[in-house]
Amino acid sequence: MAAARLRRRRIRGRSVAILMGVVMTTGGGAALAAGGGSTLLHRGSHGSTIAAVQRALGIPADGVYGPVTRRAVIAFQRAHGLIVDGIVGPQTLGALGLSGGSDGSTSDGTSTGSGSTGSSAELQKIAQCESSGNPSAVSQDGTYRGKYQFSRETWRELGGTGDPASAPVSEQDQMAAKLLATQGPSAWPNCA
Repeated sequence: MAAARLRRRRIRGRSVAILMGVVMTTGGGAALAAGGGSTLLHRGSHGSTIAAVQRALGIPADGVYGPVTRRAVIAFQRAHGLIVDGIVGPQTLGALGLSGGSDGSTSDGTSTGSGSTGSSAELQKIAQCESSGNPSAVSQDGTYRGKYQFSRETWRELGGTGDPASAPVSEQDQMAAKLLATQGPSAWPNCA
């Protein structure tokens, strides 16, 4: 059963990669956000644009494109006669009354604005390695929590309160940036 799930996940991942390749090579009306281009938002994306999409869809706005968001996007696309692919591109954004990528976020949630630094790209890689970018992730033994898999002790040392996995994404990002600035990528030895 687990092998079948893994096989489906691999096939789904390949399908998304192939679809993204086709869209990018054929022009498909959109390109990944980069210096003013449109944004393609899909499962795994996160950031303020996803939160805006979620608000427009009337679902809880956590800023993470997960299964609930995907189902809502597909239902919206069906109801509005759009291409039903679960990907929020320019047409879906327009139908939602949102502009494509104007807030400075890319599909992976990193900023394209002037405040962007190399550390944000590094934090993105760490988050993907640690939790697949899931801000509410908890390790199997419960020790490591949140997008960057903080221990509760490290979280408190950085000035955080409560459970890192329950903290807003922006707070987790700030704490991770603080930790990266003081300890470097070695703070995440499994991902360095």
